Amino acid sequence: MFVKICGITNRDDAMAAIDAGARAIGFIFYPKSPRFVDATEIARWIGDMPTDIWKVGIFVDEQAARIEKIAKDLGLDVAQLHGSETPEQHPANIRIWKAFRVNEDRIPDPNYPSEAILLDGPASGEGFNWSITARISRPLILAGGLHEHNVRSAIERSEPWGVDVCSGIESEPGRKDHARMRKFIEAALRS
Repeated sequence: MFVKICGITNRDDAMAAIDAGARAIGFIFYPKSPRFVDATEIARWIGDMPTDIWKVGIFVDEQAARIEKIAKDLGLDVAQLHGSETPEQHPANIRIWKAFRVNEDRIPDPNYPSEAILLDGPASGEGFNWSITARISRPLILAGGLHEHNVRSAIERSEPWGVDVCSGIESEPGRKDHARMRKFIEAALRS
């Protein structure tokens, strides 16, 4: 089980997440997101992150060539795809996590060919019925509506490979509340 802290926009939040026990850090390269980061901005400090921490780029309907360039330039480990991409449109030479929004307890494609499936709520910061996760045949990353008070229950009900949090631990969009982030990670990793 691992924790991914997503929507990181600055070095302080990234290092605080790593110090608290996060295994993966997510950077959103979708310009319409309030947590959008420019690759040239984070290039100045992303190399300071320990090499055993997964650097995850979040993309929405982005061209494979652009994903490949950003991944190479920044040393990303994973491309997390949130759009209508098909397996034929995946970028090369990078691990793929496919994200799906859960609407009306439906998972669009539980057997999608990727390293992992990330299930997110129907809208940003909204949860869903975690019991539907039993239908997933790939490693599962649980997201959507998670925070320090419900993550343990979500893990016990769905037994995911990992959990992902973004807005549930923020003081404002793109800025993490370090105390809440630490409590989230501690709760998630508690045996």
